[in-house]
Amino acid sequence: MTISDENLCVVLVATRNPLNIGAAARAMSNFGSSRLRLVTPFGPALERAQSAVGAASVLARAEEFASVADAVADCTLVVGTGSASRRNPAIPVVELPEAAVQVREHVAGNPAYSRVALVFGSEKRGLSNTELNFCQWILRIPTSAENDSMNLGQAVAVCLYAIACTNKPDAARAAKARPEAHEDARAETRASGAERERLQGLLQECLELSGYLTRDTGALVQSQNRQLIQSAELSSQQVEHLLGMLRKMLWKMKKVASES
Repeated sequence: MTISDENLCVVLVATRNPLNIGAAARAMSNFGSSRLRLVTPFGPALERAQSAVGAASVLARAEEFASVADAVADCTLVVGTGSASRRNPAIPVVELPEAAVQVREHVAGNPAYSRVALVFGSEKRGLSNTELNFCQWILRIPTSAENDSMNLGQAVAVCLYAIACTNKPDAARAAKARPEAHEDARAETRASGAERERLQGLLQECLELSGYLTRDTGALVQSQNRQLIQSAELSSQQVEHLLGMLRKMLWKMKKVASES
Protein backbone atom coordinates (compact mmCIF):
# COMPACT_ATOMS: atom_id res chain seq x y z
CA MET A 1 0.00 0.00 0.00
CA THR A 2 1.47 3.32 -1.03
CA ILE A 3 -0.07 5.23 1.87
CA SER A 4 1.83 4.48 5.06
CA ASP A 5 0.06 2.40 7.66
CA GLU A 6 0.63 5.33 10.01
CA ASN A 7 -1.54 7.57 7.83
CA LEU A 8 -4.73 5.52 7.61
CA CYS A 9 -7.04 3.90 10.13
CA VAL A 10 -10.38 2.12 9.76
CA VAL A 11 -13.04 2.91 12.35
CA LEU A 12 -15.98 0.52 12.83
CA VAL A 13 -18.87 1.92 14.87
CA ALA A 14 -21.15 -0.36 16.93
CA THR A 15 -20.39 -3.45 14.83
CA ARG A 16 -22.34 -6.51 15.98
CA ASN A 17 -21.54 -9.29 13.52
CA PRO A 18 -18.24 -11.09 14.14
CA LEU A 19 -18.07 -12.10 10.48
CA ASN A 20 -18.10 -8.43 9.48
CA ILE A 21 -15.37 -7.51 11.94
CA GLY A 22 -13.28 -10.42 10.71
CA ALA A 23 -13.90 -9.61 7.04
CA ALA A 24 -12.98 -5.96 7.57
CA ALA A 25 -9.79 -6.95 9.40
CA ARG A 26 -8.86 -9.41 6.66
CA ALA A 27 -9.41 -6.76 3.97
CA MET A 28 -7.13 -4.43 5.91
CA SER A 29 -4.48 -7.13 6.02
CA ASN A 30 -4.88 -7.67 2.25
CA PHE A 31 -4.05 -4.03 1.56
CA GLY A 32 -1.34 -3.49 4.17
CA SER A 33 -3.40 -1.61 6.73
CA SER A 34 -3.44 -2.59 10.40
CA ARG A 35 -4.90 0.35 12.34
CA LEU A 36 -8.37 -0.94 13.26
CA ARG A 37 -10.40 1.10 15.74
CA LEU A 38 -13.67 -0.19 17.18
CA VAL A 39 -16.25 2.13 18.74
CA THR A 40 -18.52 0.37 21.28
CA PRO A 41 -18.39 -3.01 19.51
CA PHE A 42 -20.66 -5.85 20.61
CA GLY A 43 -18.36 -7.74 23.00
CA PRO A 44 -19.20 -11.34 22.02
CA ALA A 45 -18.86 -10.43 18.33
CA LEU A 46 -15.35 -9.10 18.86
CA GLU A 47 -14.35 -12.23 20.76
CA ARG A 48 -15.66 -14.51 18.02
CA ALA A 49 -14.00 -12.39 15.31
CA GLN A 50 -10.58 -13.27 16.71
CA SER A 51 -10.75 -16.53 14.77
CA ALA A 52 -11.03 -14.80 11.36
CA VAL A 53 -8.60 -16.35 8.88
CA GLY A 54 -5.83 -14.00 7.82
CA ALA A 55 -6.85 -11.24 10.26
CA ALA A 56 -5.19 -12.25 13.51
CA SER A 57 -2.45 -9.60 13.44
CA VAL A 58 -4.91 -6.77 12.69
CA LEU A 59 -7.35 -7.87 15.39
CA ALA A 60 -4.53 -8.26 17.91
CA ARG A 61 -3.69 -4.55 17.44
CA ALA A 62 -7.32 -3.36 17.33
CA GLU A 63 -8.17 -0.54 19.73
CA GLU A 64 -11.54 0.04 21.41
CA PHE A 65 -13.04 3.48 22.02
CA ALA A 66 -16.13 4.76 23.80
CA SER A 67 -17.04 7.31 21.14
CA VAL A 68 -16.36 8.40 17.58
CA ALA A 69 -14.81 11.60 18.95
CA ASP A 70 -12.22 9.58 20.87
CA ALA A 71 -11.52 7.25 17.94
CA VAL A 72 -10.71 10.11 15.53
CA ALA A 73 -9.05 12.49 17.99
CA ASP A 74 -5.63 12.23 16.34
CA CYS A 75 -6.94 12.31 12.75
CA THR A 76 -6.70 15.37 10.50
CA LEU A 77 -9.22 14.08 7.95
CA VAL A 78 -12.29 12.10 9.00
CA VAL A 79 -14.33 10.52 6.21
CA GLY A 80 -17.70 8.94 6.90
CA THR A 81 -19.08 6.25 4.61
CA GLY A 82 -22.58 5.48 3.40
CA SER A 83 -24.96 5.72 0.45
CA ALA A 84 -26.56 8.98 1.75
CA SER A 85 -29.58 8.08 -0.40
CA ARG A 86 -32.10 8.01 2.43
CA ARG A 87 -31.15 11.28 4.05
CA ASN A 88 -30.14 14.81 3.23
CA PRO A 89 -26.64 15.08 4.72
CA ALA A 90 -25.34 18.45 5.86
CA ILE A 91 -21.82 17.62 4.66
CA PRO A 92 -20.53 16.97 1.12
CA VAL A 93 -20.86 13.55 -0.48
CA VAL A 94 -17.88 12.43 -2.59
CA GLU A 95 -17.95 9.28 -4.73
CA LEU A 96 -15.20 6.74 -4.13
CA PRO A 97 -12.99 7.38 -7.21
CA GLU A 98 -12.60 11.07 -6.35
CA ALA A 99 -12.56 10.36 -2.61
CA ALA A 100 -9.56 8.05 -3.05
CA VAL A 101 -7.71 10.85 -4.83
CA GLN A 102 -8.57 13.34 -2.10
CA VAL A 103 -7.34 10.96 0.61
CA ARG A 104 -4.04 10.53 -1.23
CA GLU A 105 -3.68 14.30 -1.73
CA HIS A 106 -4.41 14.99 1.92
CA VAL A 107 -1.58 12.73 3.00
CA ALA A 108 0.72 14.06 0.26
CA GLY A 109 0.18 17.59 1.59
CA ASN A 110 1.92 16.82 4.89
CA PRO A 111 2.64 13.10 5.38
CA ALA A 112 4.40 13.53 8.69
CA TYR A 113 1.28 14.89 10.44
CA SER A 114 -1.65 13.66 8.33
CA ARG A 115 -3.82 10.78 9.49
CA VAL A 116 -7.04 9.80 7.77
CA ALA A 117 -9.91 7.93 9.42
CA LEU A 118 -12.39 5.96 7.31
CA VAL A 119 -15.50 5.59 9.49
CA PHE A 120 -18.03 2.81 8.87
CA GLY A 121 -21.37 2.60 10.68
CA SER A 122 -23.22 -0.37 12.11
CA GLU A 123 -24.67 -3.04 9.86
CA LYS A 124 -28.26 -2.12 10.74
CA ARG A 125 -28.36 1.65 10.38
CA GLY A 126 -25.00 2.89 9.13
CA LEU A 127 -23.70 6.14 10.60
CA SER A 128 -26.17 8.33 12.46
CA ASN A 129 -26.36 12.07 11.87
CA THR A 130 -24.66 12.59 15.23
CA GLU A 131 -21.77 10.34 14.20
CA LEU A 132 -21.53 12.06 10.81
CA ASN A 133 -21.07 15.36 12.63
CA PHE A 134 -17.49 14.25 13.34
CA CYS A 135 -16.75 13.78 9.63
CA GLN A 136 -15.63 16.34 7.04
CA TRP A 137 -17.43 14.55 4.21
CA ILE A 138 -19.12 11.29 3.23
CA LEU A 139 -17.53 8.74 0.93
CA ARG A 140 -20.08 7.02 -1.29
CA ILE A 141 -19.38 3.81 -3.18
CA PRO A 142 -21.18 3.97 -6.55
CA THR A 143 -23.68 1.12 -6.50
CA SER A 144 -26.86 0.13 -8.30
CA ALA A 145 -29.85 2.24 -7.33
CA GLU A 146 -31.87 -0.93 -6.84
CA ASN A 147 -29.48 -2.22 -4.17
CA ASP A 148 -27.26 0.52 -2.75
CA SER A 149 -26.41 -1.21 0.54
CA MET A 150 -23.15 -3.15 0.79
CA ASN A 151 -21.90 -5.70 3.29
CA LEU A 152 -19.60 -3.99 5.81
CA GLY A 153 -16.58 -6.18 5.12
CA GLN A 154 -16.99 -5.74 1.36
CA ALA A 155 -17.30 -1.96 1.74
CA VAL A 156 -14.04 -1.80 3.71
CA ALA A 157 -12.29 -3.91 1.06
CA VAL A 158 -13.57 -1.80 -1.85
CA CYS A 159 -12.53 1.47 -0.19
CA LEU A 160 -9.04 0.26 0.71
CA TYR A 161 -8.55 -1.20 -2.77
CA ALA A 162 -9.50 2.11 -4.40
CA ILE A 163 -7.12 4.08 -2.18
CA ALA A 164 -4.30 1.59 -2.69
CA CYS A 165 -4.68 1.59 -6.49
CA THR A 166 -5.22 5.30 -7.01
CA ASN A 167 -2.31 6.84 -8.88
CA LYS A 168 -0.05 9.14 -6.95
CA PRO A 169 -1.23 12.78 -7.06
CA ASP A 170 0.42 14.75 -9.82
CA ALA A 171 2.88 17.44 -8.81
CA ALA A 172 0.46 20.35 -9.29
CA ARG A 173 -2.34 18.84 -7.22
CA ALA A 174 0.03 17.61 -4.52
CA ALA A 175 1.60 21.07 -4.28
CA LYS A 176 -1.84 22.60 -3.90
CA ALA A 177 -2.59 20.22 -1.01
CA ARG A 178 0.79 20.85 0.63
CA PRO A 179 0.97 23.71 3.18
CA GLU A 180 3.47 26.51 2.72
CA ALA A 181 6.93 25.80 4.08
CA HIS A 182 7.17 26.88 7.70
CA GLU A 183 9.69 26.55 10.50
CA ASP A 184 7.10 24.61 12.47
CA ALA A 185 5.44 22.21 10.04
CA ARG A 186 3.02 21.03 12.71
CA ALA A 187 1.59 24.56 13.02
CA GLU A 188 0.52 24.45 9.38
CA THR A 189 -1.07 21.05 9.39
CA ARG A 190 -4.81 20.51 9.33
CA ALA A 191 -6.51 20.54 12.72
CA SER A 192 -7.02 17.13 14.30
CA GLY A 193 -10.29 15.77 15.60
CA ALA A 194 -9.23 16.48 19.18
CA GLU A 195 -8.42 20.12 18.36
CA ARG A 196 -11.77 20.57 16.66
CA GLU A 197 -13.52 19.09 19.68
CA ARG A 198 -11.73 21.53 22.01
CA LEU A 199 -12.97 24.37 19.81
CA GLN A 200 -16.49 22.94 19.83
CA GLY A 201 -16.46 22.54 23.62
CA LEU A 202 -15.23 26.05 24.36
CA LEU A 203 -17.70 27.59 21.90
CA GLN A 204 -20.51 25.64 23.56
CA GLU A 205 -19.43 26.88 26.99
CA CYS A 206 -19.42 30.49 25.78
CA LEU A 207 -22.87 30.13 24.25
CA GLU A 208 -24.29 28.58 27.41
CA LEU A 209 -22.87 31.29 29.67
CA SER A 210 -24.06 34.06 27.36
CA GLY A 211 -27.62 32.76 27.46
CA TYR A 212 -27.71 32.21 23.71
CA LEU A 213 -28.73 28.57 24.11
CA THR A 214 -32.13 27.51 25.33
CA ARG A 215 -33.49 24.14 26.42
CA ASP A 216 -35.26 23.83 23.07
CA THR A 217 -32.41 24.92 20.78
CA GLY A 218 -29.30 23.75 22.63
CA ALA A 219 -28.94 20.33 20.98
CA LEU A 220 -29.66 21.67 17.50
CA VAL A 221 -27.18 24.54 17.82
CA GLN A 222 -24.53 22.18 19.14
CA SER A 223 -25.02 19.90 16.12
CA GLN A 224 -24.92 22.82 13.69
CA ASN A 225 -21.77 24.24 15.28
CA ARG A 226 -20.02 20.87 15.08
CA GLN A 227 -20.92 20.60 11.38
CA LEU A 228 -19.58 24.12 10.81
CA ILE A 229 -16.29 23.38 12.58
CA GLN A 230 -15.83 20.05 10.79
CA SER A 231 -16.49 21.55 7.35
CA ALA A 232 -14.06 24.44 7.81
CA GLU A 233 -10.52 23.99 6.44
CA LEU A 234 -8.89 24.84 9.75
CA SER A 235 -5.22 24.40 10.56
CA SER A 236 -3.94 23.74 14.07
CA GLN A 237 -2.64 27.29 14.17
CA GLN A 238 -6.05 28.72 13.27
CA VAL A 239 -7.78 26.61 15.91
CA GLU A 240 -5.37 27.90 18.55
CA HIS A 241 -6.12 31.46 17.42
CA LEU A 242 -9.88 30.90 17.77
CA LEU A 243 -9.44 29.18 21.12
CA GLY A 244 -7.49 32.16 22.41
CA MET A 245 -10.34 34.53 21.51
CA LEU A 246 -12.99 32.27 23.03
CA ARG A 247 -11.00 31.86 26.26
CA LYS A 248 -10.77 35.63 26.60
CA MET A 249 -14.52 36.05 26.02
CA LEU A 250 -15.31 33.28 28.47
CA TRP A 251 -13.05 34.83 31.12
CA LYS A 252 -14.74 38.19 30.66
CA MET A 253 -18.25 36.74 30.88
CA LYS A 254 -17.39 34.81 34.05
CA LYS A 255 -15.89 37.96 35.59
CA VAL A 256 -18.99 40.01 34.79
CA ALA A 257 -21.23 37.24 36.16
CA SER A 258 -19.27 37.07 39.41
CA GLU A 259 -19.46 40.84 39.92
CA SER A 260 -23.18 41.13 39.28
